[in-house]
Amino acid sequence: MMRFETSQNMKLGQQMKLSPRMIQSMEILQMPILALQERIDQELETNIALEVNEEEAAAPAESDRDSDIDSREMVVGDTAADDFARLDSMEKNYREAFDNEYSSGSLSSSRLAGERDSKMDAMASISARGERLAEQLLHQWTFAEVPEPIAKAGRIILEYLNDDGLLESDLEGIFQQRSGSAEAEGVTMETMVEALDAIHHWIDPPGLAARSIKECLLLQVKAFRENEEGDLSDCWDDVERLIEDHMDDLVQNRLPKIVQETGLDMDRVHEAKKLMHKLDLAPGKRLVSEDVKPILPDVIVEYDEARDEYIAALCDGMIPPLRVSPRYEEMSKDRDADKETREFLGKSVGNAQWIIESINQRKNSLLRVVNVVLSRQREFFDIGPQQLKPLPMVEVADQLGIHVATVSRAVADKWVQTPRGIVPLRRFFSGGTETASGENMSWEAIKAVLQEIVDAEDKLHPLSDEAIAAALKEKGIDIARRTVVKYRQQLGIPPGRLRKQY
Repeated sequence: MMRFETSQNMKLGQQMKLSPRMIQSMEILQMPILALQERIDQELETNIALEVNEEEAAAPAESDRDSDIDSREMVVGDTAADDFARLDSMEKNYREAFDNEYSSGSLSSSRLAGERDSKMDAMASISARGERLAEQLLHQWTFAEVPEPIAKAGRIILEYLNDDGLLESDLEGIFQQRSGSAEAEGVTMETMVEALDAIHHWIDPPGLAARSIKECLLLQVKAFRENEEGDLSDCWDDVERLIEDHMDDLVQNRLPKIVQETGLDMDRVHEAKKLMHKLDLAPGKRLVSEDVKPILPDVIVEYDEARDEYIAALCDGMIPPLRVSPRYEEMSKDRDADKETREFLGKSVGNAQWIIESINQRKNSLLRVVNVVLSRQREFFDIGPQQLKPLPMVEVADQLGIHVATVSRAVADKWVQTPRGIVPLRRFFSGGTETASGENMSWEAIKAVLQEIVDAEDKLHPLSDEAIAAALKEKGIDIARRTVVKYRQQLGIPPGRLRKQY
């Protein structure tokens, strides 16, 4: 027989919980500059107590016009000065009432001053969303002069193309999936085959809707050959022959075998390979451009000749200076206002203060970490990536007296503009090994040396992985062959047999 009992127990323990504000602070620390700018724009829209410090933002422009202003002040009388002071006070106290960025007065004054609306400029600079690949191809297909059943079948086929423009599904599978649907009425397997041939004829660029890489390349060769004449047309015949019968040998760079089996001399094979560079393995990418996010550095490093050292500066010109609205901060303390209003304003002011503090903390942490990098990686800036030293994040955290997670977030997705180009900040943080001379060298520096060895090799007799390991050992870097293979693959360097030139 089971017996159920209830009881009360006390247990003492410690549990760490992160408040929403702490999470927000960590998120801001980890954001690159573009994401931070977007986050600030969102906060400015949602938090009534957060505003741009117009006086601080206009300080550089005002300093440039100091002499102009001084000359004008000499002609302005005391009465006019008092009027301007009263207008300025009204503008500060009743900004939302009669002067906001969307009011006609603000727009007209900015236009009269010759200033541009930054938000309108940003909206005008945003490109319109491009059509998807299927949308563009369906638009082309409407101009194809084919019977209606084939047109229906073609519209069905075009919906099954992948991002590269290739047809991964077989026609029988597509027909079975769509048979019986209203849009496939009157479509047979024969019309599907005819529609695919018609797509290859009517749709540009050539190679779209191919069922394999080989078919994609052959369709492009056919299009090039139809547009070429004379000797170049004969060269395309060689290209078609190599793709059709010796695709694997081409991929594996077995050119002597191709020469032996085809009877072509090596010069003709090289000429055919040269023409193959005109072919595209993913013709669909020509129509749909990928969104490439721009890289903006968070930190700029420059060399100071007078002090013989590298100086770091935050690239935060895109981040507007923020402040808590004096008006709403005062209203949040006004006892005459109702409790609900004061609580709302008090919460908004607190959030505004926290976001400003988080941004300042991000700047401080990032700059401190970069300064450690400058002191520990001086040889990188003087000589190059071959001189990168091991720099674990734990050592940086201990030196700065912060948690290693803070260092990790500070360097995440950040870029540094240096005299040697724009590099990711995380690149400076890696482990390493000790060379035969007793010098510490990071893994990134070893990769740079490996790249130099491969670039300097005899392409007629490329180095094997064992030979690369031996060459590194001669430079005092003793690593295993499997490590050479791993680094070679990370650098995108093919194996020796594929690097060989004939």
